[in-house]
Parts: sequence; C-alpha cells; structure tokens
Amino acid sequence: MKLRILTVAKREIKLGFRNSWTYSFMILLSIFTVAILLLQSGVATTQGYTDMTGTVINMTLYLLPLITLLLGGFSVAVEKEDGQWGLLSTYPISVYTFLWGKWIGLAVILLTMLFFSFGLAGVITIVFGQELSINTLVFFWLFSTVLALVYLSIALFIGSIAMNRWQSLIGGIAVWFLTIIIWPLLMISTLSHLPSYKLVKPTLQVLTLLNPAEFIRVVSIMRFGAGAAFGADYYKWITWATSSYGILIFFGVFLSWIFVSIFVGGFIWNRGDKNEAD
Repeated sequence: MKLRILTVAKREIKLGFRNSWTYSFMILLSIFTVAILLLQSGVATTQGYTDMTGTVINMTLYLLPLITLLLGGFSVAVEKEDGQWGLLSTYPISVYTFLWGKWIGLAVILLTMLFFSFGLAGVITIVFGQELSINTLVFFWLFSTVLALVYLSIALFIGSIAMNRWQSLIGGIAVWFLTIIIWPLLMISTLSHLPSYKLVKPTLQVLTLLNPAEFIRVVSIMRFGAGAAFGADYYKWITWATSSYGILIFFGVFLSWIFVSIFVGGFIWNRGDKNEAD
C-alpha cells in the first residue's frame, strides 16, 4: 500500500510541475511574499511580534488558503471529470490510497512553492539592505506551511465530494469565504445571541477549534509571545499553548483535521461509487 501511495504521489508531482497553474500560483505567491516581507522588514523593530507581523499573518490567511483550495480541489475533480480515476480504479488501488498519494504529491508542490517564495523574499530583503529577523522569517514559513497542509486536506475533501471542477471551484471558494472572510462576523453574531455570559468563553474556544485557520492563527501568535492580544477569554489557551506540551496539542489538532478530512472525503467518495454501481 505504501508503494502505491508513493506511486500516486510521484505521478502527482510530475503532473503538478507540468501544470501552468502551479507556476502561476508560485509567481503570485512569490510576489505576495516579497511584498509583505519588505513591508515587515521596514518596521523599526523586527524582533518579536509587532502590528506589522499581525498584518502579514492576516494577509497570508487571505491568499494561501484560497490557492491551496483551488489547487487541491481541482487536482481531484479533474481526475474524476476527465475519466482518469475511472481508468486508475481498474487497478488495485483504493480511494484512500489515491487521496493520500495526492496529498503527499501536492504537499511537495506546495512546500516547494513556499520554500521558493520565502527564499526569494529573504534574498531580496538582503539585496535591498533591509534587516529581517531570521526568527520572523522562519515563523512566517512555518505558519504558512501548517496552514497550507491543513487546507490541502480540506481541498481533497472538496474534490472527493465534487462531481466536476465547477463544483470543486464553488466548494473551495465557499470554504474560503466561510473560514477566512465571514468567520469573525459569525463568531460575533453567535456570541451576542448566547443566553448567558458564562457560555461566551467555552463557545469562543469551541468556535476557534472548528475553524482550522483561526486555530492556527491563535496558537501561532501565542507561541510567538503575543497571546495577551486575545484577552482573558483565552487565558487557559495561552497557558497550554506556551507550555512544553503545547506543541503536542497543536499537532494533535492539526493531524486530526488532516485525517478526518481525508477519511470523510474517501468515505463519501466510496459511497458515491457504490451507488453508481448499483
């Protein structure tokens, strides 16, 4: 099974680097990364968390999940729409093997894009004589990597349940709009309609766990030393997030998002294939 997963991953990597969309996204991401890091490097104090650091994080949240959702969702939906999956399914390969192979292959492509973008940005900031903290650069890269990998699993879930590329496009944009654009408004609306103030803190924390982008953002900023920005409602989160075992909890939730997304996507895909066969 491992060999089959790696075979699918190698195939995905070859197809991905032959696709013009990959290079279009890479160029867009590189321009974006260079621009925001040049802005960050222009801040007088680049050590630690600053207002500009928060701005860079928010700007990354707007672009990277959208790129990942479109790239990952299209990768699966196109295979189904063009009949490639119908051909592959005649071989001894399961839906889960196919999805995990896709995930690994696309993860390599995304990490290559991020490595190139941040590497280019680091070189350009040096050329322009701007001082940029290495810790800050590494923090942005790790934040982007974790965010991309989680949204990649969600993208594969969308591709699994979509019948064609247009459904995948609509689903990807809908998830991006829900989790990135309208989520703060939904949180405020939900909290304002609670019958008791005692429910505010637990509800806020549950809502944060339900949104991978919000969870990654909150914990990352806490680990960077700026947890006080979230107020007293997140006091317990600051305690565990900055503790020695905080990173284990973070990766536990992180891996849960990945495994649940792919498992549920594969389950729905299998059910759909069985219904079509009947």
